[in-house]
Amino acid sequence: MTKPLVFITRQIATDATARLQEVADVEVWPQEDPPPLSVLLDKISHVDGIITMLTDPINAEVIKAASPKLKVISQMAVGFDNIDVARATERKIPVGHTPGVLTETTADFAWALILAAARRVVEADRQVRKGIWKPWGPDVLTGFDVYGATLGIIGFGRIGQAVARRAKGFNMRIIYHSRQRKPDAEQELGASYVSLEDIFRFSDILSLHLNYTPAAYHLVNRERLSLMKPSAILVNTSRGAVVDSEALVWALQNKVIAAAALDVFDPEPIPPNHPLLFMENVVLTPHIASASRETRRRMAFMAVDNVVAALAGKPIPYCVNPEVYQ
Repeated sequence: MTKPLVFITRQIATDATARLQEVADVEVWPQEDPPPLSVLLDKISHVDGIITMLTDPINAEVIKAASPKLKVISQMAVGFDNIDVARATERKIPVGHTPGVLTETTADFAWALILAAARRVVEADRQVRKGIWKPWGPDVLTGFDVYGATLGIIGFGRIGQAVARRAKGFNMRIIYHSRQRKPDAEQELGASYVSLEDIFRFSDILSLHLNYTPAAYHLVNRERLSLMKPSAILVNTSRGAVVDSEALVWALQNKVIAAAALDVFDPEPIPPNHPLLFMENVVLTPHIASASRETRRRMAFMAVDNVVAALAGKPIPYCVNPEVYQ
C-alpha cells in the first residue's frame, strides 16, 4: 500500500522527521532559504500534508492549488498570519500550529534584548572587537538601570505574563495593556492595567508581545512614540509590522526615545540599506526569539503530531480552524 506523501519546507529535528516517516513518505526542502512560490505551488498540488514555516506564503493562490487529497497544513510556529486561514477553511483543510510551546524561551529572549539594550552590551562588544578600549570614565558606555524601572507590556498573554514574571526579580513596576484585562494575572504579578496612550507615556522599557492582526498594523507609530520618555527603550519580539519602522528611525535619530531592540521586522529580512542597521543604539537579531534547541524540537514534534493525526483521519490536536470539523 502506497504511503501518503508529506512535504516539509525546511529541515526540522531528525527524530521528528523519523516519526513522520513511520506513516508517510517525506520530502524535505534541503536549503536554508524558503522554497520559492513555484515550488510551493507544485508540492501542494499533489501532497497529502505539508509542514510550513512562518516565512512560507501560504496565500490564496497556494491554497487554490492544493490537491483535493491535502489533509492538513501544519505550521511550525505559533503565529499563522502567513496562511490564508479563511481560504483553507473554505476548502475544509485544517490548519495546525504549535501554541504554548515557546512561551518561556521567548520570554527569556525578550529579557536578553532588554538587558542588552539598556546596558549597551552589543555596542560595547563591537568596540572591544575593534580594539576600541576607552579609559574608564564616568560617562563611558553608560546605560540605564533596569532594576526598579517601569516595564510596560503590550499584549498580556502567556508570553507577556512570562516576561512580567521575570521582571519581579528586578523589582520593577509592571504596567500592561491588552484587549482584555487580566485580573488574575494582575493579582499574581502585581501588574496594573493602563490605557494604550499611558503605557507609552509611563514605560521606561516597553516590550511588545501582542498577536498580529490587521488592527495591530503600525500600532507603534510616530504619534505614540512621541509620548515616550527620552530615556525609554522599545523592545519588539512580536511581529515586525506592529512597528512603523520609519517612525522608529525618526524617534531614534531625534532622541525621542533612547534605544530599541528588535527581533522582528517588516519586511524580513530587513533591507541591507535600512537606517536601523547603522544605529549604535539599536540591537538587532534575525527573528530568533524561539531559537533554543529544546523549543524548536518540541515545535517540530507538535507540527508532526498535527500531520500524523490528519493522515489517520483524526482531528489535529493544535488546530487554528476547528470549524472545519463541524
